[in-house]
Amino acid sequence: MSSDRIPFFALILGLAGLLPFAWGAVTIWSPMLATLTAQWIGPRFVGPYVGLFYGSVILSFMSGVLWGFATRAEGRVAATGYALSVLPALWAFFMTGGGPVSAGIALIAGFVGLLGLDWLFWQQGLAPRWWMKLRMILTAGVVACLLPVVL
Repeated sequence: MSSDRIPFFALILGLAGLLPFAWGAVTIWSPMLATLTAQWIGPRFVGPYVGLFYGSVILSFMSGVLWGFATRAEGRVAATGYALSVLPALWAFFMTGGGPVSAGIALIAGFVGLLGLDWLFWQQGLAPRWWMKLRMILTAGVVACLLPVVL
């Protein structure tokens, strides 16, 4: 297997991580599914609410991933990596408190910004060679699923 190839389980788990985002978009488009979901498991798992909450969780999770990459560096590069790694979690915390549209815009911006941080860590050799391929796929999926919240 080429080291540029995304490992199978990383790809499958990454794609599975898109499911809550996708469900949020689907329940925005389908009032029937939104009503059924709200009745069965609660309104928090419907429409913009599931995508926005899960998006904040995932941005925070990605801060931890970047922190892990920073541990592979030393000196000034490590210090910069640690400082940059907390930005996605702080962004989610401070920028998603408004209504659904502003929170959706903030999360889309956060995930696009995260892609820039992913590239920086990858460019420094701290992330696996396949990392950017996976992150491009997942970021495109997240942004596509959050767009119905802001439109």
